[in-house]
Amino acid sequence: MKKTDSLPPGLPLDAQGILELAARSMFHLFSSISQGMFLVDRTGRIVWVNEGYKRFLPALGFSSVDQFVGHMVEEVIPNTQMRRVLETGEPFLIDLLTNQAGTFVVSRIPLRDERDGRVIGAIGIVLFDHPETTLQPLISKFALLQRDLDDARRELASQRLGQRQSKYTFASFVGTSPAAVEVKRQARRAAQSLSPVLLLGETGTGKELLAHAIHASSARARGPFVSVNIAAVPDTLLEAEFFGVAPGAYTGADRKGREGKFKLADGGTLFLDEIGDMPQGLQAKLLRALQEGEIEPLGSNRLQSFDARVIAATSRDLAALVREGRFREDLYYRLNVLPIRVPPLRERRSDIPALVEVLGEDMALRSGGAQPELSAEGLALLSAQTWRGNIRELRNVLEQAAMRSDSPHIPRAQLLAVLREAGSEQLAGGALNGFHEDGLHVHTSAAIRPLAEQVAELEQRAITAALQATQGNKQAAARLLGISRATLYERLGGNV
Repeated sequence: MKKTDSLPPGLPLDAQGILELAARSMFHLFSSISQGMFLVDRTGRIVWVNEGYKRFLPALGFSSVDQFVGHMVEEVIPNTQMRRVLETGEPFLIDLLTNQAGTFVVSRIPLRDERDGRVIGAIGIVLFDHPETTLQPLISKFALLQRDLDDARRELASQRLGQRQSKYTFASFVGTSPAAVEVKRQARRAAQSLSPVLLLGETGTGKELLAHAIHASSARARGPFVSVNIAAVPDTLLEAEFFGVAPGAYTGADRKGREGKFKLADGGTLFLDEIGDMPQGLQAKLLRALQEGEIEPLGSNRLQSFDARVIAATSRDLAALVREGRFREDLYYRLNVLPIRVPPLRERRSDIPALVEVLGEDMALRSGGAQPELSAEGLALLSAQTWRGNIRELRNVLEQAAMRSDSPHIPRAQLLAVLREAGSEQLAGGALNGFHEDGLHVHTSAAIRPLAEQVAELEQRAITAALQATQGNKQAAARLLGISRATLYERLGGNV
């Protein structure tokens, strides 16, 4: 059989020649259009890398191809599944790989001997090296479907077990900004502990959502999640709400008694929202319950033990309340074991487009109508707000604007009218300059800049702050920002 390269021009290719030509063509195609490609032999030893893959080597700890080639693949590419491909002969056509070099969409394809079909090696192909941007629409849809699936599973579990369950996971906390990534990183670490968690942040930032997510990711996920908003319960009823009531404890009390939130949360998580509003008279009893793991229902002389992990949240400055003598110092230290500051929306403006997408989908599901659509100018307007009410305020503005609009498309002028009526039109950087009431440009030089430009500027500020905080240590800065070192290098434009 002649090789394809030696066939005379003009003669038809036989079947074997076509197959060889196709194989070479596909190999060269993938090598040229992919972000990187490498080959391993039957033992898993790397024997070749293409030019594109070389840029990942510094993040993997290698300064040259010669140092990289010759190693076993699992020794130099953490989390790879290439060994499984070699052992089973089954390809991974689409998979996500995450290691210190970043997060990638990859393919792994076995190579077989054409004579006996034995696996003689494999090809690893990096299809995308920034899936968070390249595949963002698909990832957003997947995250939404995953969130709905998780909600449905928890609802079924709740009905089956007859107990309270958490409603949200970390996928429900929308955002990929450095601030959002960092708070989710801290919350995931807190989920692995049994110590009390204190969520600090303004109203509407998602503290309760994070409390649900921490519980759902913890070892207590199968236990109940019990929530009590201290600010919403009259002071005179709080003690009964917390500790329960013994049968016939007082006139009109239930003959069977009533269990309090501590007992209901036994084996699970107790979420104390707005802990800063707790009356001082009850703070001492709460402290004792947390220290001793015991409660005494109203009207009872018998102590009841409980086992509940406590997550507290507040929008108030607890440290200031302690200094003013309005919150017990010992209770503060008991709760402030794992503090997590939940950033306000104005500190993660780059997340606003994704939040608008998710909130719009939720509004459409609840109302049965079409999902609201915003123009780039409308998104820029929302991204420029100070958002005193944070995500709760953002949702309110979207709902009002959608109700006033005759079509799914919400014009910028409609958003501006809602913001001004609410007294919320304080824009960052004078973004209102350059627009009439009808949204037409007046001064081009003062108009709102493109959203991508604003996001890039905020990103650079975050990177600069991280580098300053770590004295220029790029690996530590990347870890602080929740991104890979390779991604940090790319954002720095190669200035490493």
